[in-house]
Amino acid sequence: MLVIKWIVIVVLALAVCTIAAGQLGLLQGSTPTDLGVQKGKLKGLSATNNSVSSQADLYPGHPQRKYSSITPLAVRGDGPTTIAKLKGIVAGMDGAKLITSSPDYLYAQYTTPLMKYVDDVEFWFDPNNNVIQVRSASRLGESDLGLNRKRIEAARAALAAVP
Repeated sequence: MLVIKWIVIVVLALAVCTIAAGQLGLLQGSTPTDLGVQKGKLKGLSATNNSVSSQADLYPGHPQRKYSSITPLAVRGDGPTTIAKLKGIVAGMDGAKLITSSPDYLYAQYTTPLMKYVDDVEFWFDPNNNVIQVRSASRLGESDLGLNRKRIEAARAALAAVP
């Protein structure tokens, strides 16, 4: 009985320490230095199941290509108009902070409320394909539990609903 009591105490202490680390910002990770559009591409795929990208097919040998693949967003009007609409959508999403915005590119960071994990999200108007390329990736962790895909699909649905 005493052993079980100590195990419970240790587990609770670890949980409290982990939450405290998150609240102190120790689980945010570092801002990637290679975000943005380079040679017609957004940043590449993550090595683990914690990102989605509409450009996953550009990395045919990547082990996470199948998990990461997501359809680009449809252009609504023209590219700059669509990016402007996405800017309004992203600004209204929980945990979102707009970092960079131009007529053809939008970068935002999403922070989770409890643990303060940060995900980097990019939208780029690809004029050659007339679509909005997207990338959403967690900075830390082996899995995003599908959150990045859900976030992009929520933005897609909101964009489709905007007149």
